[in-house]
Amino acid sequence: MTATALPRTENALARRITDGMEPRNVIVLVSLGVGAAQDNPLTGLAWALEAIVFAAALPMAYIKYGMRRGMWADRHIGQRQRRLLLIPVIMASVATGIGLMVWLDAPKAMIALVVAMLATLAVLLPVTAFWKISVHTAVAGGALAMLAHSWSPLIWIAYPIIAVIAWSRISLRDHTLAQTVAGALAGTVTAGLVFAALSP
Repeated sequence: MTATALPRTENALARRITDGMEPRNVIVLVSLGVGAAQDNPLTGLAWALEAIVFAAALPMAYIKYGMRRGMWADRHIGQRQRRLLLIPVIMASVATGIGLMVWLDAPKAMIALVVAMLATLAVLLPVTAFWKISVHTAVAGGALAMLAHSWSPLIWIAYPIIAVIAWSRISLRDHTLAQTVAGALAGTVTAGLVFAALSP
């Protein structure tokens, strides 16, 4: 009698964290957070909605379209090669949002927010060509850096959240420890420096 391998049970908590802290949701939160930090919070939040449309809503709509067409299996785009098809589309959407912000004279901090997102994608894209760096931790790290700059350095105490996100990605076998750490560093440094340089 030969033993048969049992199917691996997915960690339910890790799945909830991965889904709940996916880049789209984090982008929504950081956009609203930076918008609310403006001198005129209502105006800032209005621009935050514009950022959300081009950096989160439209990319997610394209991801869902790709899922229906069989281009990728899930909204996290587990196959590295497929990410090479997706990231340039997201970059084009974000760049369009930046152009609209500049044309309509958006607050500098809101433009800096979206430029920082684009810069982070520009860093992740070439790495993704040969290595599956974590977008989850990159976006989360960049978000914390921008929120800390907009509100208070005390926000840095929330950085262990990145470790929790990394754990979920590793637990689900979507990334290695090195890929999550590299993503967190890339997002934190890139978004943090770009945002600080461009915002007032």
